[in-house]
Amino acid sequence: MKETFIGLMIPFLGTSLGAACVFFMKGELSVRVQRALTGFAAGVMVAASVWSLLIPAMDQSAELGRLAFLPAAAGFLSGVLFLLLLDRIIPHLHRLAGQAEGPRSKLARTTMMVLAVTLHNIPEGMAVGVVYAGFLSGAADISAGGALALALGIAIQNFPEGAIISMPLHAEGQSRRKSFVYGVLSGAVEPAAGILTVLFAGLLVPVMPYLLSFAAGAMMYVVVEELIPEMSQGEHSNVGVLSFSVGFTLMMILDVALG
Repeated sequence: MKETFIGLMIPFLGTSLGAACVFFMKGELSVRVQRALTGFAAGVMVAASVWSLLIPAMDQSAELGRLAFLPAAAGFLSGVLFLLLLDRIIPHLHRLAGQAEGPRSKLARTTMMVLAVTLHNIPEGMAVGVVYAGFLSGAADISAGGALALALGIAIQNFPEGAIISMPLHAEGQSRRKSFVYGVLSGAVEPAAGILTVLFAGLLVPVMPYLLSFAAGAMMYVVVEELIPEMSQGEHSNVGVLSFSVGFTLMMILDVALG
């Protein structure tokens, strides 16, 4: 159980370390660097969705034969619709957007920026929690190494995300300490979602394929709706695509090598 708790906290540590960059770096990250980091995060999330979530979901439904795709397909689409719903009911502001999304709100700009990243982090926390729940149950054919690979991959892409939220806040006038706290809070939802999932591990075993693919669908929604537009915004550049490829490859290597 100890290694499970550590695994659930690893992604949160990545976000916190990234947010701490605000104490050591001056100014705001350049647009080129932000594109590169966003592309890298997108690559990690796509690879994690495929290698750590969708493929295991279909493997666990192998007894369905040619219909083994059904739980994965149903769960994936449900995850997309769930994030779409959250996107509509929670006011939030993406980093490079000029207009807030969701219902009208009088929330401060900084608060809505943090909410946008928090929405982004919900499926990541769910994904790590579901994988560790499968590992603890022993019924999902998920190894400790496979669960750790996902946690490390999410943590690696959370590091730049922490910096991307804290440094712009400081550039907009927030103190370094307050910007750091906002960055850390944006990632706090991940271990919370993961721990809740693990607590109900025994109840989740029968629907594990659906939950794994649900988390994959939620993460892919974030990639397509938020990350890809951000890494492609503005003047044409290939840095986002190249970083996407690096992130995808790294996550694939981690999953295969540790799984």
